[in-house]
Amino acid sequence: MRGNRIGTGASLVAGALAVCGLAFAPTAAAVAPGSATVTADCGSYGGGEATLTATQNGTSATVTLTTSAVTAPVALGKDSLVSQLTMVKAGGGTTVFKGTRNPAMATGHALEVGPLTGTVAAGDSLEAYGGSLKVTAFGFITITCRATGPQAPGPFVFD
Repeated sequence: MRGNRIGTGASLVAGALAVCGLAFAPTAAAVAPGSATVTADCGSYGGGEATLTATQNGTSATVTLTTSAVTAPVALGKDSLVSQLTMVKAGGGTTVFKGTRNPAMATGHALEVGPLTGTVAAGDSLEAYGGSLKVTAFGFITITCRATGPQAPGPFVFD
């Protein structure tokens, strides 16, 4: 009987510690807003509205860009584009998100790149307006896009 009480007591203590551990575990960082739209000019490749979607995990952040205003000039394989998104920091400076992630796209398919990865600090406020997106296919076809105005509903603010 005494062994059962010790085992039950140990189980209760372990359960209480687990609950306390969950209560004090760090929460996942968040970015707000989670998505924003921007109007961009991509020169001879077109332009129009694009959606930026941001996520954050500590100091690591990702941004994915999708737009039907710019389409794939030729068929593109999965993860075949080299992309670099430069965003402007409030107060000065820039943050760069890079990557080679994209879905396979047929000729004329809406452009989608990302998630592109970058490093952020708590309180960073990043805006596409004033920055640029460069997408390179096959090492020699480069599309450069620039926002024509601020993103809506506002800049990404990272925790």
